[in-house]
Amino acid sequence: MAEPSIEDIDYLVGPATPHFAYQIKARVRGLVRDLPEGHPVRRYGEEKLELLERLAHSSSKAEEGPLERRDRLGWEQLPSHGAASATESH
Repeated sequence: MAEPSIEDIDYLVGPATPHFAYQIKARVRGLVRDLPEGHPVRRYGEEKLELLERLAHSSSKAEEGPLERRDRLGWEQLPSHGAASATESH
């Protein structure tokens, strides 16, 4: 297999949903696993692994548009009801 590229990672992560975040995370991990530490594609992949972890505990990637307010009634009971960019990893 050819060396993975940033485009390969984007191809996997781009359509990710909370439902499939862990499956995609496993594929990205496998894609970058053999790249040397510090390799730009590996670093990019590791950033996307963090996004996928947050996404698994979210309801949307929601990179654009308004985010759910944390002071919203019930947020404490449903902390996953927000964007991956605003949800803390567990």
